[in-house]
Amino acid sequence: MTDRSPARADRTEVIRQAALDLALEVGFNRLSIEAVAARAGVGKHTIYRRWPSKGALFMDAVLSVNPPALEYPDTGDVEADLRTQVHAAIDLVGRPPFGPLYRALLGEAQHDPAIAAAVNERFIAPQTQRTIARLEAARDQGQIAEEFDLELAMDM
Repeated sequence: MTDRSPARADRTEVIRQAALDLALEVGFNRLSIEAVAARAGVGKHTIYRRWPSKGALFMDAVLSVNPPALEYPDTGDVEADLRTQVHAAIDLVGRPPFGPLYRALLGEAQHDPAIAAAVNERFIAPQTQRTIARLEAARDQGQIAEEFDLELAMDM
């Protein structure tokens, strides 16, 4: 999605925020385009010009939230670094505001292949690449065996 003007970008952000606020208040299942439009002060057609469905709007709104980066520390101890990162990920998806929204988004992704693909592209794949990069660094530092299959480890 490309925004053509500052006013359009501002409306887009207002709509996203309205969707997030309402989803936190009523849950994704009770979220409606009508309610989002009313909260954002726009017409439904304004929303449908940007997003084809409630699920697409919700996905974009959730993924527009910039959760704390799940970057890996590199302390020289890959086991401790992986543990720290896993705890950070659990904390992120376990607490408001991002956690409940992300869990609802994953639920919607089970029924909508386009949302599943977008979640993978915008959240899961980048995190996977960060994990592979940390494991490669550990391998280069001699912390894990040279023959360690990183791709296989990520598939598990």
